[in-house]
Amino acid sequence: MTPKTNAAPPRSLLRTYLALGRVSNLPTVWTNAVAGAYLSGAAPSARTVVLTAVALSFAYTGGMFLNDAFDREIDARERPERPIPSGAIGAAHVFAVGFGLLAAGSLLVLFVTHTLAPFAWSLALAATIVLYDAWHKTNPLGPLVMAACRALAVIVAASAAGGEITKPVACGAAALLAWVVGLTYVAKKEGAVSLAGAWPAALLVSVVVYSLPAVIRVPGGTIAFFGMIGAVAYALTTLRGTSPGRFPRAVSVLIAGIAFVDAALVARTGAGFVAALVALGFPVTLRLQRWVRGT
Repeated sequence: MTPKTNAAPPRSLLRTYLALGRVSNLPTVWTNAVAGAYLSGAAPSARTVVLTAVALSFAYTGGMFLNDAFDREIDARERPERPIPSGAIGAAHVFAVGFGLLAAGSLLVLFVTHTLAPFAWSLALAATIVLYDAWHKTNPLGPLVMAACRALAVIVAASAAGGEITKPVACGAAALLAWVVGLTYVAKKEGAVSLAGAWPAALLVSVVVYSLPAVIRVPGGTIAFFGMIGAVAYALTTLRGTSPGRFPRAVSVLIAGIAFVDAALVARTGAGFVAALVALGFPVTLRLQRWVRGT
């Protein structure tokens, strides 16, 4: 395949933004916000949870823009269809939007909470996102840094809800970190011969085991538990195949599975009905990934 040039049929700016932002994965960001709010033990208003979810969406989308901007030279060789190497948009434009969205996310957290602790956590999230985007290609700890972004999203949501960063919040963030390290390692190993039996599988399974108390507590936890088992089983089975598209398919399902992890975390607090609603983030994400690629 040869790289596309500016002579290629132009795509709309909106379509370009959607592709850069990988917006199909946003439902899992919203479930992160709900999980953090419930783990906090506070009783935030619906307005606070929704606006925090919007702020985290800004951070996630900004991070995705910056990911393409920093990776533009590599994409020109390996994925020339991406917006920057294809000529659909300039790198400076993408950098400006990416950093602007990160700033907007942190400022929105400050606007919603009027307190410094959530704002400070949001700044830590933004800094971690930039660190990952700028260094992940050569950083052996890239999967851990990427996972830290998701863990910090839960912490931002918990802090914005008005709660302290208690043991349930820390354990929930750690469970999410383990899941994302596993799926990010799979993504970074695209093209490897086999990942069967590799350590990421153990991390993913450990999160499933952590969710067991949620199964016992409420029905919503049962949905999350068996949903995670299904996602892991599908990913590992797919990776053992020979299809050239097996890695993106496996990673996309594991990304959507973040909603099941969040549902299990909510179920551990006893909010079974909310946990069941959070689990709906999985099919919604998969559906959106058919419209805009999630990887």
